[in-house]
Amino acid sequence: MKGICIEEPGQVVYKELPIPKRKQGEALLKLLYGGICGSDLGTYRGTFAYADYPRIPGHEFSAEIVEIEDNELGLEPGMIVTANPYFNCGTCYSCERGLVNCCEHNQTMGAQRDGAFCQYVTMPIQRLYKGQGISAKHLALVEPFCIGYHAMKKAAIKQNEKVLVIGAGTIGTTAAIWAKHMGAEVHVCDRSAEKLDYARNFHFDQYLRSDKELPEHAAVLTKGNGYDVVAEAVGLPETFQSAIDLAAYGGRVVQIGVGKKTLAFDFTILQKKELSVYGARNAVESDFMAVIKAFRERAIPFEKLITHVFPFEKGAQAFEAFDQNKGSMLKTLIEF
Repeated sequence: MKGICIEEPGQVVYKELPIPKRKQGEALLKLLYGGICGSDLGTYRGTFAYADYPRIPGHEFSAEIVEIEDNELGLEPGMIVTANPYFNCGTCYSCERGLVNCCEHNQTMGAQRDGAFCQYVTMPIQRLYKGQGISAKHLALVEPFCIGYHAMKKAAIKQNEKVLVIGAGTIGTTAAIWAKHMGAEVHVCDRSAEKLDYARNFHFDQYLRSDKELPEHAAVLTKGNGYDVVAEAVGLPETFQSAIDLAAYGGRVVQIGVGKKTLAFDFTILQKKELSVYGARNAVESDFMAVIKAFRERAIPFEKLITHVFPFEKGAQAFEAFDQNKGSMLKTLIEF
């Protein structure tokens, strides 16, 4: 079989690999669709905090079961599935407390371990989720929607609260979609006019450019109060600072974005505003179940997230195009 591999920043190659052999407790899967995540793009660019090389990317995917043993989940050959791609150790303090999404030794596919961008992969059966009639193309969107859902669940969004999402990329957009679904008034902010224009497809309440006039605009929109919740989905020092600055007194800040840079800031503002600051990492099984249910019921406009689909043989071009046109490309899929 062939697999897509990032040999080093900026270099994508196809590798000839043996089809993996299924072990006890695993399923052999044939890949159908895979989504290029912002972390995959960061690995391609050399900016992702958790990346090393060479690395097979990919942790958002749908697949067909080729081989599987009898199992209590009712999974059978021919079924279309998606999967939880965050491998936890099971023994650290976080895992002992059931906080498997923030395992101290977490290995996410495509990041700390090789990912799914191969024609065939094996996965532990317990990590697989039935597609429940959702198309393979759309099932590949479940994992990024889980990230946004987990973050907004962490923020405990309430009806009619004002929520600002900084970053209108894939994860920021999914977070904003969930906040809207939970009944909030949602404002989306980005430096890219193209991303904000595309975000209008989701009918959020306000669209803000992250320029020097952002504080003034936000003050007008919130009547000087600031936002009940601010979600940071970029991963830059300046955007985290903006999240702190734009949160209301007694507000909540959710950090989703991943970056490599540091920030020195006046931490007393956390005490002065009595802010609650949360990190949101990965997702858990209940998040996958909630997202799949919402997809099945068409409760959210998930299909609009896809802007581009590339065939498997043009995977290298997909990364190059995403890198050069990130302002106009939201969710880019590879069709295997």
